[in-house]
Amino acid sequence: MKVRGERECRACGARWSYYEVGSVECPDCGSLVSVGVGTRSTHTDAAITLDLSAHRARFGDARATLPTAGVDDLKSDLREYTRKRGFIRGGELRPLDDTYLAARELLEAVDLYDRLRDPADRDSEYLLTLLGEADAGERPPAESVPDAFHEARGMAAVHAVDDYRSDVLAFLDELEAPDAEEANANQPDAGAENELGTNADGEGPSVSVTGDDPHARIDPARALLERLRDRTKRVEALSGDVPPAEADALVDAADGLGEYVRTGEERVADRVRSQLTADEL
Repeated sequence: MKVRGERECRACGARWSYYEVGSVECPDCGSLVSVGVGTRSTHTDAAITLDLSAHRARFGDARATLPTAGVDDLKSDLREYTRKRGFIRGGELRPLDDTYLAARELLEAVDLYDRLRDPADRDSEYLLTLLGEADAGERPPAESVPDAFHEARGMAAVHAVDDYRSDVLAFLDELEAPDAEEANANQPDAGAENELGTNADGEGPSVSVTGDDPHARIDPARALLERLRDRTKRVEALSGDVPPAEADALVDAADGLGEYVRTGEERVADRVRSQLTADEL
């Protein structure tokens, strides 16, 4: 959606960033009567944080089957976080960040752990390590993921890459919007920020990138997105049961594709292209 990044309270005149606060309620006086200020930008990310401290306190001593109520609450919080997250913030395409990835993996891992008949100590350690570090954007390295949780790592990559790919496609649509070049006519400097994707109401550009000739990257990026989709479907067909390093490489390819869209650097596109044409990611 397209939103104005700054809001002004009609009651007290205070201004705040909608992108940071995520609410039309005035943080100073509490009034709900506010108005957007400035041009609209494409925005898919909500102002939400991941806090798992209460769940860590609940599961800290768990070594076997997890308490059902606790699992349901944890899954609910993780689903809410991942559902509200996006990767376009104020017209800028963001990286595929570690906290989102960790939340995705924890959601898959909790579900798998709860179905294990006889969890090994290594399984419990992995889950509790992930629970302890996910909201700080940390995940266990690929080599420490137990065999029983390869599927969790793989399916987390599948869902994360699918969500990221969807936002990249939306971003490219805005970048390709009619009259974008005319809107950017006064920004010819190489390497300078180029704001493209004109708002339908004529307010101005809704997305921004850096580098020369932003339109030149659109078709190559779409072609890479198709290759990425094919690789993602392949991992999904295996229910995510691939080596964790392969799942991580899929995520790296998606993140690299986002970097290419942001910067237009051909060396980045070449790296992603090489990753997606390799026998194994």
